[in-house]
Amino acid sequence: MKRFWTALPVCLFALGVLAGCNDYNNTVQYNTGATITNLSPTGIVAGPATAGTASNCPNTPTGQSNPCFTLTVTAALVNGFQSNTVVQWNSVSLAACSTKNGPQGCSTYIDSTTMQAAVPYSLVAKPGSAYVNTLTPQSGSGKNGLSNSLTFIIYGGANPFPTIASVSPTSTAVCTATNCPGVPITVNGTNFLPTSQNGGSKVTITGPVATKGVETAITVTSITSTELKATIPATMLAAADTTTINVINPQSGICLANCPDLGGGDTNCTTPPVPANCVPTPPSINTFTIGTPTSGASTPGAGVAEETPAVSEDGRYVAYASVQGGNSQILLRDTCLGAANDCVGSTRTLSVATDGTAGNGDSHNAVLTLDGRYVAFSSAATNLVSNAPAGRQVYLRDTCVAAAADCKPSTSLVSKDEEGKLNGTESILPSISSSGRFVAFLAVTPSAKNETASATHAQSTAANSGLRQVFVRDTCTGVSNCTPKTTRISLVPGDTPANSAKPAGPALAGLAKQIALSDGKSSTVFTPTMPIDDRVFLAIPKEKQ
Repeated sequence: MKRFWTALPVCLFALGVLAGCNDYNNTVQYNTGATITNLSPTGIVAGPATAGTASNCPNTPTGQSNPCFTLTVTAALVNGFQSNTVVQWNSVSLAACSTKNGPQGCSTYIDSTTMQAAVPYSLVAKPGSAYVNTLTPQSGSGKNGLSNSLTFIIYGGANPFPTIASVSPTSTAVCTATNCPGVPITVNGTNFLPTSQNGGSKVTITGPVATKGVETAITVTSITSTELKATIPATMLAAADTTTINVINPQSGICLANCPDLGGGDTNCTTPPVPANCVPTPPSINTFTIGTPTSGASTPGAGVAEETPAVSEDGRYVAYASVQGGNSQILLRDTCLGAANDCVGSTRTLSVATDGTAGNGDSHNAVLTLDGRYVAFSSAATNLVSNAPAGRQVYLRDTCVAAAADCKPSTSLVSKDEEGKLNGTESILPSISSSGRFVAFLAVTPSAKNETASATHAQSTAANSGLRQVFVRDTCTGVSNCTPKTTRISLVPGDTPANSAKPAGPALAGLAKQIALSDGKSSTVFTPTMPIDDRVFLAIPKEKQ
């Protein structure tokens, strides 16, 4: 019994100690301080302060060097700071700047929603992250006075900008089978990042058909500082396309506001961040063709006859024919000549269907307007417009260059008429007026007869005379209250066995007021019947000049 009464006070003392733990320690605690919502800046590049750019912390003892940067902490209005609140850096309080408490930084109360902290650069010497919160001293059970925490990023040095020296292979065949394998490629260059504080380098592919013009990352299988291996998936190989391969280096960290220079960049120089000295990779290096030319067109000369490219008035845009996927296609190159500094050189295919599919036949003889917006060309493709006539036809492509934002590129058939004069003919060698409204072209009857220059007037009015006939199409482009119309201008003998000269198409003046023709031996100039701007069709020939 005596031992029982001796043990009882001990037990009661122990219970009292346990109760005290619950009252005053952190066994049951709640954040009862401010609610912080923002840090500014949200991060900083690791390392010492740049000489001469940072002042000592306000509380630095006399004679010591302790450069600091200023961190602003913002709180919610309904649950803000008090005059005795201090900022904590990785759970260490930065005391009020009014005290001389050494080199660990200090806090300044601004108002109920704003605190500022002087943070020594010694705390951001290495890349990583820190946790920032505030402490408002409080008393009472379960009240710790702590705010929530926000992450402060300490970035590494700026990541380098990548460069591409070569891509191998540069082409592959179109594959429409369901079990096509992906195509492995190797990209050689410099400054590739196997890893960084924000990930490694990415390889991308961009094509009007394969990716609808959107730069798309593909799977990287291995990476060194000078070599990237990646795989183009089968889903991007189902149709002929001319694509580009690029490399993106990430920034050295994630930053949303008040960002320092974190480096990185995209070799196509269009996706931010874009270094001021970025030079886009030349197409000869990073172009990747989907659709290997057939054996009959294994070289450019075999698939495309030599023909003159077309150039816009300022020299910025160039239209030309090039073998792509076994067929000659019409391409438009934006050279960025004379453009703004942020312009990026690019090449697009114009001889495409509505869904972006490349033409399924050869296209030739591109001509374009002064501003480069409208391009006319002849093509044997049957998929450029719905219900396209058989054989070579003349088309007009609105590229939307320098047009309003709501403009959508489109293709229309030019070599058509409502009177049946073009029935059974093929159309080639277009010429276009400066505005794109008028297009002249040569119509050729497939069953051409050996006619001479003494063809009769009756022959000239026949729909299928067996001769080369020149037409002008008013497309009504750029005008209202206009009905498209095609007018036959002349009848010129076609190439005969006795005449081996290459065919020559019509040349239309910029305002469509004159048109010149040639049969290889002499030329003819036509003028309007009446001088009523460029709406009057050219109908009366002068004598041959």
